[in-house]
Amino acid sequence: MVETAQLETLQPAAAIQEPAAKPQGNTRVVSLDVLRGLVMVLMLNEATHLHEVARSFPNSWFWSVIGFNTDHVPWQGCSLHDLIQPAFSFLVGAALPFSIASRKARGQSFWHMVGHAAWRALLLMALGIFLRSQWSNQTYFTFEDTLTQIGLGYVPLFLMGFTRVRTQVIVTVLILICFWGAFALYPAPGPNFDYARVGVPADWANNYTGFLSHWNKNSNLSWAFDVWFLNLFPREHPFVFNEGGWSTLSFIPTLATMILGLLTGEWLKSGKSTVEKLRGLIVGGAGLVLLGLIWQWVGLCPIVKRVWTSSYTLYSGGLVVLMLAGFYTLIEWKGWRRWAFPLIVVGMNSIAIYVMSWTMYLFLYKSLQIHLGWLISAVAGPVFQPVVYGLGIMLIFWLILFWMYRRKIFLRI
Repeated sequence: MVETAQLETLQPAAAIQEPAAKPQGNTRVVSLDVLRGLVMVLMLNEATHLHEVARSFPNSWFWSVIGFNTDHVPWQGCSLHDLIQPAFSFLVGAALPFSIASRKARGQSFWHMVGHAAWRALLLMALGIFLRSQWSNQTYFTFEDTLTQIGLGYVPLFLMGFTRVRTQVIVTVLILICFWGAFALYPAPGPNFDYARVGVPADWANNYTGFLSHWNKNSNLSWAFDVWFLNLFPREHPFVFNEGGWSTLSFIPTLATMILGLLTGEWLKSGKSTVEKLRGLIVGGAGLVLLGLIWQWVGLCPIVKRVWTSSYTLYSGGLVVLMLAGFYTLIEWKGWRRWAFPLIVVGMNSIAIYVMSWTMYLFLYKSLQIHLGWLISAVAGPVFQPVVYGLGIMLIFWLILFWMYRRKIFLRI
């Protein structure tokens, strides 16, 4: 649905655009919009192929850092690029307290809101499957992408929004412990496991031994579940493995990430002072990061995004909270807002830019190649041409969003 409204009446939203966050009077939590904008820009930055450009400079420390943080890590660890999806999911939860308060103020009943949440969840999953099916000959049923993962957990998240903080914390802890326990109890791959059959070299450097082998790529609980679950749907070919090791069951710890966002949103919506809120963000974010690292350090649970391990949930969630704390410091505490305008333009139309990035990228790339390819070739050498094309596409996307922003057009689900 496309909605036209006065900016003063809008609230920040996450991957799902919500009406405006106003915790005290007319104060707006602009830092949520800015963080959302940054997340979407990082996603769009894939168009520049910086991680591929970095390979042309193997001895450069600078390009080594750029390459690492603009691509997913092979298995264990976490780059800046690996924070895009958890930040996206976290912001869905952070927007929810403001959305619920707004709907209550409009007189909506509980069951009306639950019905709307269920409809929204279905739309998110349908949109995710639709976008992922563009290069298939039939509907490609997949549930590991951002939108379907959020959709699978959105109704439970919404219901959690009506519970006490204590309940939300307990549920989060239970999710993390039970998800870890399920992986630990599922049989680890034995010495004769055929890794080649599931797309993993037997001598892959990222394979674990011992207890941590319960989290090896395409030989764990989530992989086994998808071999059963995804083959229930019509497919061009039977599902055997996901090349990247992504999985459907990640939606369970993703729900925990969204609840961390929910807790943060309730904290920001509270009547505490700006300094108290900032202090809480810093302490909370640092604590989550430390807990995630400890879980990995003691050898109980590796930090692996592709199966969204419990330690990764804590670690990535903490880093996202600290990123939010940084923006909160500059914007809500210091009052420096003008610099963030380009990110706000993107952040307030996150659904629109997500869909555009999936549906318009090739068209824009080919158009630039046809009309400006000669100029790009003359200005940039072969190594940097992808960067120029990517930046051009990002600029076009931003101009479209700016046009929508000026006309107060915001895409909602």
